[in-house]
Amino acid sequence: MGLGPLEAAVMERLWSWDRPATVRDVLEDMTRRPPLACTTVMTVMDNLHRKGLLLREKQGRAYLYRPTGSRESHTAELMGQAMVGASDRSGVLLRFVEQLSPEDLVALRELVADAGERPEADPQPPLA
Repeated sequence: MGLGPLEAAVMERLWSWDRPATVRDVLEDMTRRPPLACTTVMTVMDNLHRKGLLLREKQGRAYLYRPTGSRESHTAELMGQAMVGASDRSGVLLRFVEQLSPEDLVALRELVADAGERPEADPQPPLA
């Protein structure tokens, strides 16, 4: 699932902090003109929680939020979702590989080679 601009801004902060945070923590870190209302950030974080991207735990009167998965897991899920409706999956993969930088292509080749050498692992469940 793609993220809107405010959702992406919230998730980027939480992924980079690697710690639980309150709505106020996120709001105080966001510098925008005009400034965002606390209720706006609260609504965005509640929506992310309902979408399964954030976990929350009550602490006093506030909630502490943390991501359910890593930035990398979320990006991989988006890539997988893009493949679901493709009638020519090989064609989609080819176009994707053609966009890679030389450095990313080397990394991808190494990862594919490593994956082929490992025993079959349990697939990772997708993020909710």
